[in-house]
Amino acid sequence: MSVPEHRISGSEQIVGVSDAMKRVLHLVEKIGPTESTVLITGESGTGKEKVARFIHLQSKRAREPFVAVNAGAIPETLIESELFGHARGAFTDARERKKGLFEIADQGTIFLDEIAEMPQTMQVRLLRVLQDHQVRAVGAEMPIQVDVRVVAATNKDLREMIAIGRFREDLFYRLNVFRIQLPPLRDRKEDIPFLARFFLKNFTDRYDRTVGGFSDQTWGYLTNYDWPGNIRELENAIEHAVIVAEGPLLTPRDLPMEIVERGLPRLGEGQDDSIPDGLRLEEVEARYIRRAIRQKGGNLTETAKSLGISRTTLWRKMRRYGIPSVSG
Repeated sequence: MSVPEHRISGSEQIVGVSDAMKRVLHLVEKIGPTESTVLITGESGTGKEKVARFIHLQSKRAREPFVAVNAGAIPETLIESELFGHARGAFTDARERKKGLFEIADQGTIFLDEIAEMPQTMQVRLLRVLQDHQVRAVGAEMPIQVDVRVVAATNKDLREMIAIGRFREDLFYRLNVFRIQLPPLRDRKEDIPFLARFFLKNFTDRYDRTVGGFSDQTWGYLTNYDWPGNIRELENAIEHAVIVAEGPLLTPRDLPMEIVERGLPRLGEGQDDSIPDGLRLEEVEARYIRRAIRQKGGNLTETAKSLGISRTTLWRKMRRYGIPSVSG
């Protein structure tokens, strides 16, 4: 099995052996030390906040605050005060001045998650902050100068939202100086073993358990499940398994039911595709690749699509396991 690439900075660690994740890691290392605004896109659960934190820790601002904000979780009536603060007496119960999150993040980085959910009135205010590097608290007469790097993230297609009038085009171009697209876990399945082991160690330490690894059958479920919830779902699954496990290895019965039900393809009757105990992960994977190629009549494009990997990755795996184009 390939050795994963590690990126470690402070308490943050990102691991990737897949080509897709290696490209992300190298891009992050180039962008991190700059002062550029960054837009991180990708499905929910792909690790956008972790990448944002890593960008911060790679920058000269690493010793300054990193402030994470979920723009979709703050009520519209409160978001202006939360982001920019309010002056004493600005409204009922405003008995003292309150710093906004931009002011708290001064000299550091503010991470604006779910940026697509930000109300349009606040989009205008955010655009002004990016242009002028000033914030005006609610009820304040004078703006305050702030030096903040902005990293934003979304799981939406902002160009589509611009087209339907829900996101400002000028703000998009202000945010989209550098864009990092995080791949879904189904497109980087080579990383699953490393992520699973990483989470296993975390949770065995946290819960003081003595689980030492995964059964081969469990690996089969983990590597063939599509992970619609991405890394977050994998992490939750390993936590669940560690808590309920009764033996030295995690077995399929320890996994959440949806992974057991959907994690392995149904095998056709009469096919010699059963997975005996004792096979290594590589042997399990090779068997599934051969079966998928047969099912798709040797069409490698369709095979790669059914496995949730790229055609290039499929070719690399076929070479690794000595699998011909049409398996017999």
